[in-house]
Order: sequence, then structure tokens, then C-alpha cells
Amino acid sequence: MLDAARKCLFDKGYERTTVRDLASTAGVSMAAIGYHFGSKEALLNQALFEALDSGEALFGGAADGATSVADLWRGLVEAFSGNTTFWLANLETVMLALRDPELRDQVAEGLRQGRTGMARVITGIDEAELPEETVRTLGSVQLALISGMMIQHLIAPQDAPTADEVMAGLAALNAHLPNYART
Repeated sequence: MLDAARKCLFDKGYERTTVRDLASTAGVSMAAIGYHFGSKEALLNQALFEALDSGEALFGGAADGATSVADLWRGLVEAFSGNTTFWLANLETVMLALRDPELRDQVAEGLRQGRTGMARVITGIDEAELPEETVRTLGSVQLALISGMMIQHLIAPQDAPTADEVMAGLAALNAHLPNYART
């Protein structure tokens, strides 16, 4: 059922996927979804979080193969351009989480994992060995950049920056931070 839910998320998005779509794609009865997951939303949420956690949605599995931050951003931009339905489902989940405390907790945990994962991808340091400061700084900034770029690619893909423009922007930003000292 999770594979069927992931397929529906990629094909139809979160809001447009019905229980009938899920059941038909999975080859099960509609009652089976409620029995095993409690609700359509719970099944879709689990499928979404598993897709994000696996890196499948972000990079088609290429995150761990990225040899540089530029490669990472090339993969991200390609992913944002390649499946807008899935990324819209991601944003829909965030919006739903604002009204659902249980989902908010799941999204918050996903963000914690995302910060750690991004710090690992960039530094190459095993997640268990990453300093919390690196996760909260590097991981958080990278995750914020990803979220902003995703929104730009969803709303106005023709105007959204390329991976090379993202890298140039990061270099320009860095040029304005040479005297930054942590206080």
C-alpha cells in the first residue's frame, strides 16, 4: 500500500488522491486502507515521509553520489523540475500540519531528520558523529535553501534559479560574511 501511495503522490499529489485511487493502485479494498493505516491521510503521510527520508524524491537516489555541493544542487533543481506534483504534495502536507498537531509532530521530526541528512550529505560525516552545531547551522541553512528553491520552482519555474545560479549566489553571500564571528 505504501508503494501505491507513493505512486499516487507522484502522479496526483496529496489533495487530489482519493481512497479509491489508493485502493485501486494497491489492488486492495478501500476498507484495507482504514484497517492498516487508519485513514487515507495517515497512509499518504507515511508514504511521503518515507520517500523524503529515502532521498528518492529529492535526488532520485543521487544525493549520496553527489561529489560536490554543486552536484547536489544540480540534482535538486532537476528533482524540482521533474515532479512538481510530488513537491506540491510536500507543501500541502506542511499546510495541513499547521492544523493537525499529530501531523505537525511528524513534520517537525522530518525537518530534524532533514537537517541532519543535509549536514551529512555536505560534510560526508556519518550522522551519528555530526556535531549538533553543524546540524543546527549548516543543515538548517541548507534545508531552508531547499525549501525556498522548491517554492520558486513550483510557482515560477521559468524564473527559478539554475543550480549554477544558486552556487553563484552562495559564493556572493559568502563574500559578504568574511568578518562574521560567532558571539
